[in-house]
Amino acid sequence: MNSRMKNIYQSILLLLIAISITILYSSCSKDKDFQGGEPSISYIRITDPLSSDSLLVGASQGNLIAIVGQNLQNANEIWFNDQKAVLTPTYITNSSILVSVPSDIPIEITNTMKIIFSNGKTLEHNFKLEISEPVINSMLSEYVLAGDIATIRGNFFYEPLTVTFEGGIIGELESVEENTLQVRVPEGAQPGQITIKTNFGETKSDFWFRDNRNIFISSDPFTGWWNASFVVASPGADDPVAINGNYIRVKQFIAGWSWLEVAGGPPDAMGDISKNIPDEAILKPENYNLKFELNTLKPFDNNVLKINVGLSNDFNNDAYLFNPPINTGGKWQTIVIPFDEIAKSYGSPLSVSDKGYYARILFHGGGDLDADMSFDNFRVVPKTIKK
Repeated sequence: MNSRMKNIYQSILLLLIAISITILYSSCSKDKDFQGGEPSISYIRITDPLSSDSLLVGASQGNLIAIVGQNLQNANEIWFNDQKAVLTPTYITNSSILVSVPSDIPIEITNTMKIIFSNGKTLEHNFKLEISEPVINSMLSEYVLAGDIATIRGNFFYEPLTVTFEGGIIGELESVEENTLQVRVPEGAQPGQITIKTNFGETKSDFWFRDNRNIFISSDPFTGWWNASFVVASPGADDPVAINGNYIRVKQFIAGWSWLEVAGGPPDAMGDISKNIPDEAILKPENYNLKFELNTLKPFDNNVLKINVGLSNDFNNDAYLFNPPINTGGKWQTIVIPFDEIAKSYGSPLSVSDKGYYARILFHGGGDLDADMSFDNFRVVPKTIKK
């Protein structure tokens, strides 16, 4: 069906809906003539004539609604808050008006619908514009330095809005789209949740910016069996910028099925950091994520990275498999892996250990890799934060 036929079909469909609604509600009062009386609204409903009980006190932008009342035939304009709706004369009758709520987001919210008639009179009716508060899903990188730009993903990012970091400091907006925004991180921003506020509500993130909770592999200071030579303490001009103190950089050729331990060790070698994984994560891994920051100056396009975390008895040489490809293009990016996927890969349930846990980052897989990959902040953190 071409676009012209679709338009014709949609017009006919809307006309039939309008006729059906008019007939339905005119029949209830067919012996009365409201011509010449004062306009009034009885109620607002969805446009399905069979859903007589589906009355509305509000609607989302773009929704088609039916205004049912008396003496509505001379309506010239309809405003929802400060946004003017598009009226089609065919869909305006004495007893009903079909109209779509404007798609544009109002600047001033009054939750009022106003009908302006040809004689200049107006009729107002309480009608709520139902727009979601912001939804915050993730950040491209949860670690961003002051003065640099952070990218936040989500939904319902409608201006005007503010992004507030822990410590009550508001960031400077660089760009805003409905599903993505960029904000310059202010000086003084602290680790913790971020808050986004619009005219339609405010939301705190379920993740932490600069998340320093439950880190089980860190290079500040280095602990473990492997591999102190990979730790970058003073980045040079050719090194990635440090985002949280020391970090790990693997810059070498890795032959297929060679064995290269990057970091980690048993609990006694790792020290107290090996005890940072919460008991709840071990018992209910479905409620947690493994996160770490990754920076690839060359694509991770071969071989396999094997991750051991939360193991209480020994290492596992076969899992978890973090497979290529991934290429962050020389920028830090937060990697998120559901912790229950990792737990299941080990073949038996995890068990709580008061002595700490085995941890290891290992390259071991098929295919040669010309590696230049940096890592930081391996942590196991909750998927959501209790309100």
